[in-house]
Amino acid sequence: MMFFDGLRSRSSMPRTNGPIINDVAARAGVSPATVDRVINKRPGVRALTSRRVLQAAAELGYLPEEDILKSLRPQPMRLVFLLPAGTNPYLQLLGDTVKAISARPPHDDVRIRCFFIDSFNPKILTEALRRYGEKADGVAFMAIDHPLVREAASALRAKGKHVVTIVSDISGSSRTAYIGLDNRAVGRTAAYLLGRLAGSPIGKLALIAASRTYRAHEEREMGFLGLMEESFPNLSVVGVREGHDNRDENYRRTLELLAEYPDLIGIYNVGGSSDGIARALREQGRDQDMLFIGHGLTADTRSLLLEDTMDVVITQNPDMIVHNALRVFVSVRRGDDPLSGIAPLTMEVIVKENLP
Repeated sequence: MMFFDGLRSRSSMPRTNGPIINDVAARAGVSPATVDRVINKRPGVRALTSRRVLQAAAELGYLPEEDILKSLRPQPMRLVFLLPAGTNPYLQLLGDTVKAISARPPHDDVRIRCFFIDSFNPKILTEALRRYGEKADGVAFMAIDHPLVREAASALRAKGKHVVTIVSDISGSSRTAYIGLDNRAVGRTAAYLLGRLAGSPIGKLALIAASRTYRAHEEREMGFLGLMEESFPNLSVVGVREGHDNRDENYRRTLELLAEYPDLIGIYNVGGSSDGIARALREQGRDQDMLFIGHGLTADTRSLLLEDTMDVVITQNPDMIVHNALRVFVSVRRGDDPLSGIAPLTMEVIVKENLP
């Protein structure tokens, strides 16, 4: 590795008969100070000017071609993933996927960091976007649809940062791209499955969501209620509770629903942490007769499917979410369309008999 002081290698003696800093500056049409900044990779020089200086140094035979090519390569993109902290196993799996990729040997084009935050609090999420986005080239995060968050995302875009929403999108913002499912279609699919699986044309159903501030959960709920009204009008949705993707809250909300509606026949968990709902169903002896559909294929939901506590799990591949987000960042850096070459995520409907 060579370290440059001006245009002299510290590993070599000063040269008096070769090209010097003034020669390179004259050939590139810049000042000697600019040459010094480029060679020592100090900020404050435009990319086009840096290219011109390095090309001049190469033509004068000062720098070897290998060093020129290395210097011309763009700096790796600094990317940050912001994910919700908590007990949702699927989001933990998503975070593990990001961390696994970031722990691999460094790529030439990206550097990845992942942080877990209290994303249900718009002020905390907004502050995280500002703090981590300031030093990053791009931010990927699971959005809550709140004015503060929308404003923070738009501010990052105004600074030239790339913003990608994953799993849950955001409205009224100039985000770069969204990587996730059509959540209205997801909700309609859950309604269709519950309606078809119900043994009686009449019955009561309940929904448990993380928070309606998640646009994904709001859209799933709207899709679910819309199809129920259209196709299964005799199946009534009698309760909607928020459990904030927390297994203990989901447990308490389920107990409340079972106490208030002992004739409940089905539950749709719009968010995650289905293990909390399952614990309440087991305690009340309802784990084998309650229709139960939820989200996110993880170790706990696999077990719940095998035990017949859950009937269906709707999921999206966490590896594809992360890799597609990374492809977006690479595409925009190249000047391509953000979603160029990226296939839409596929909704996977998992039952016990087709567990992968």
